[in-house]
Amino acid sequence: MRISLFLLVAAAAVADCYGSKYSSPSKRDLLVRSKRRWVLSTIELEEEKDGQYPMEISVMYNDKTQGKDFRFRLSGEGVPDVFTINENTGAVFAHKKVDREQKPLYHINFDVLDRNTGEQLDKELAFDVEIQDINDNPPKFSFPEVTVNVKENIQGSLLPVTLVVTDKDKENTANSEFNITMVSQTPAEPKIAVQQLPGGLAKLTLKGCFDYDKATKYTIVLQAKDRGTKPKTQSSTAVVTLNIVDANTHQPRFKQRQYNGEAIEMETIANVLRVAVEDKDTPNTDAWRAKYSIIAGNEEGIYKIETDPETNEGVLSIVKKKNFERTTSINLQIGVKNIEDIFVCAGTNPPTDRANVTLKMIDTNDPPEFEKAIDDMHLKEEAEPGKVLFKPKVHDVDSNIIRYVLLTDPADWVAIDTKTGEIKSTKRMDRESRFVDDENVYTVVIAAIDDGQPPATSTCTVRIHLTDINDNTPKLVNNSAVMCGNKVNKVKVHAKDLDAIPYSGPFHFTLGDETQKQQWKIEPDYGEEVSLVSQKTLPYLNYSIPLVIMDQQGIAGLDTLQLTVCQCDENDVCRDREPLSTRLGPAGIGLVIIGLLAFLLLLIAFFCKFGPDKILPQDEGNQTLIQYNQEGGCSPCMTEPNFVPSQVDNMAVTNGQMDTMQIDTEGPYDINGYNSSASTMFHSLGMHQQETYRSHGMRSMAGSSIYQRSFSLRSADRIEDHINRRCNEVDGNVVDHPTYQPHSYAFEGDGSICQSLDKLSFHDMGEDFKYLDDLGPKFKTLGQMYDEAIKKKKVQL
Repeated sequence: MRISLFLLVAAAAVADCYGSKYSSPSKRDLLVRSKRRWVLSTIELEEEKDGQYPMEISVMYNDKTQGKDFRFRLSGEGVPDVFTINENTGAVFAHKKVDREQKPLYHINFDVLDRNTGEQLDKELAFDVEIQDINDNPPKFSFPEVTVNVKENIQGSLLPVTLVVTDKDKENTANSEFNITMVSQTPAEPKIAVQQLPGGLAKLTLKGCFDYDKATKYTIVLQAKDRGTKPKTQSSTAVVTLNIVDANTHQPRFKQRQYNGEAIEMETIANVLRVAVEDKDTPNTDAWRAKYSIIAGNEEGIYKIETDPETNEGVLSIVKKKNFERTTSINLQIGVKNIEDIFVCAGTNPPTDRANVTLKMIDTNDPPEFEKAIDDMHLKEEAEPGKVLFKPKVHDVDSNIIRYVLLTDPADWVAIDTKTGEIKSTKRMDRESRFVDDENVYTVVIAAIDDGQPPATSTCTVRIHLTDINDNTPKLVNNSAVMCGNKVNKVKVHAKDLDAIPYSGPFHFTLGDETQKQQWKIEPDYGEEVSLVSQKTLPYLNYSIPLVIMDQQGIAGLDTLQLTVCQCDENDVCRDREPLSTRLGPAGIGLVIIGLLAFLLLLIAFFCKFGPDKILPQDEGNQTLIQYNQEGGCSPCMTEPNFVPSQVDNMAVTNGQMDTMQIDTEGPYDINGYNSSASTMFHSLGMHQQETYRSHGMRSMAGSSIYQRSFSLRSADRIEDHINRRCNEVDGNVVDHPTYQPHSYAFEGDGSICQSLDKLSFHDMGEDFKYLDDLGPKFKTLGQMYDEAIKKKKVQL
């Protein structure tokens, strides 16, 4: 479009009326020349115009510049990239091609200024430069390639395909107006057309029906072509692909018209018979999957047919038991169709395909039939055993010989007669037993077995309702309780009775001990739960309180409540008792020390008085006193056993130093000996009591001396024990002591010339032992020595 701009002349009144300094020149308008106004040549600019750039497109004038030194100035959009002005001549230049689709309009401003002062010589001139459009853009599809899945059984003329076309050229011109047409269709049938809609939209339409068996894919090429001619007509294409999805256009058909099978009566069978069908639709789709039904012959609902999802076969099953009096043939009619409804392009739907099934139901031995499968009877608990509780009524059309067995009797309370089926109690039944349910019912199950081949069995459940009696006494629910003595003075007591109403609560409570009434009371004394109240402050201890609890029928039970009275914390939990602790002062510590010292002194005195006696060795004289008057019996016939010194003290002194050595001495064991030893790393002490061996020795050498002493522990306080032990050894020991046995000697002819000592008479002495008081000086000396030793050792011979 060409825009012509001319000189604009406006008076001040006209300018004030419009209220603006801007002027938008109309196309090819000629403005009246007047003083102090702009003079502008026509500007024409076409998009994408060929030529040499910069290109002069217009020249500006202003009559107010006469006689003045001035210059032109250009500002606004596209300045200076697209538009510039020669400030001296007013020539306007375009520096490059412009695209209308990117910017259809440029708003620019013209000014004339005094070259010396820079002041405006006239008002600013503003105008819009509109770019002239050419047909340089084709209409384009929003999606050049479109793929859509279409069901084979689609109904209606419109297909689910929508196309959108746009053209960037100037709107409402031939350059932006277009037509959408179909270029090609493969395959050609059924006919597909394009329908153009306002707003650049287009739809595909179908005339006829798709046939999946003939074609599964259609390709349509569409063209959008505009109506512009300058410089040429523009167009574009799009390809639409239609993938046909198979639908149920083929009816499933049975492979056979007749199917046969057999089954046994009174049984449920999951797979009696299988039937198969053919379907030309795509496998594993709803158009191919079969759905079977029983059309006739199943009025009682005994049979059911289902589809096997893996094989698409129909599976016939028996879901209800039925007794046939004899072997019978059952005829069924079955039908099949698909999950998806059948589609027919023209005409009516075909009928459902059908087939016949014949089942041979084989008669078998029918089990005995109880008149009642579940029977109820009532009995008072703790009734005497031996009572007939139940006698069944059984019918069997195939057999008259029936035996009965007991299947369920958890408490072993009943027995059954195998011929008649009578149930008798064998024990007393307890309603409170764990084998009785919450409804006071004890359940027994019996079975009736006939003599058929194979034997048939049926069962009957006998529900024995036990009536309650008052056979239980009330008891405490909890025999222990805790009372927070620092908070309350009572505790809740709850009782229960295993019996039912009216043989249970509410109960009457009393104290079982009259002496407890001064300390406790019960309030209230009647109910399921009462309070035990203390009548005075109680120490924090454990209490046993006997209680008598009586039910509504006057049957009482005695129970004991173990009550703990304690100090509780804020959570009503007993606190642990704090341990008793004392603190000793100086006086107490002094008393303890004095007591320990007194005890130590007492212990020392006790050991001094009752401690072990000091063993004094009975040494003989060593080169000082020779005893010549020793008298004694004859030498023993047996050789004295070998002796080992029982105590050896070895002490060596060399150059003023003394060492103690440990010497281990071993020797033969003597039954008459006594041994004891104690040793440390540097000192050893051994005691060994033998017969009467004693020895002492001392040796002296130059610069050293050695002392050795060995003595027996045979002392006076052990003589009695030694004599008794020796007597026990000799008595009856013929083997070890043969010399002490009587010995017969040969008679030599004459008797002894000495009188027998038995014939001596001492009657004149009168059994007086006073003669022992004067036995001579020698005996008295010896007696005094032993008397002193005996008194000192306190040994009684």
